[in-house]
Amino acid sequence: MVHPAEKRRRATYADLEAVPPHKLAELIGGELHVTSRGAPRHANARGALLVELGPLDRPGGWWILNGPELHFPDPISPEDSDVLVPDLVGWRRERMPELPETAYVELAPDWVCDVLTESTEELKRELKMPVYAREGVRNAWLVDPRQRTLEAYSLLPSGAWALVGTHREAARLRIEPFEAVELDLAPLWE
Repeated sequence: MVHPAEKRRRATYADLEAVPPHKLAELIGGELHVTSRGAPRHANARGALLVELGPLDRPGGWWILNGPELHFPDPISPEDSDVLVPDLVGWRRERMPELPETAYVELAPDWVCDVLTESTEELKRELKMPVYAREGVRNAWLVDPRQRTLEAYSLLPSGAWALVGTHREAARLRIEPFEAVELDLAPLWE
């Protein structure tokens, strides 16, 4: 006897909250994605980049946050949300003058940065980057401590990502949208 295919239940925020605190949980398209928090190399790259961008996180400049929860309407099920947790994220203060009081942010950021690991690279490239584009995030960086690279992307008017540049090793450079600060990539790989 043939049974009709079971319709898969959409994951909810309650499913996300049930994930152990030592794991990172995200909801994308009604699917729950659970990953580890990252190895020391991942944490070092993230922290070093936060220090490098520190001068921008001033009144009149940017809000640069470490791993906030972003909530975006799920286009398939508008009563639900896509819940993403980028490694680093930034808003121009002219767009977001004050930080929200909620435990999450609903305003799409101006910039996101995800640090890649072997186990998260596909999730971040194939699932999260399209959501950032859909929500109108203007700039995205993918940092890979294993390859010692920083890929910078800019959102085109068509809604597609354009690779602006792949920066390697110990480069000192100015990268969109933070041209005001010269970044030293060497500390990201130490």
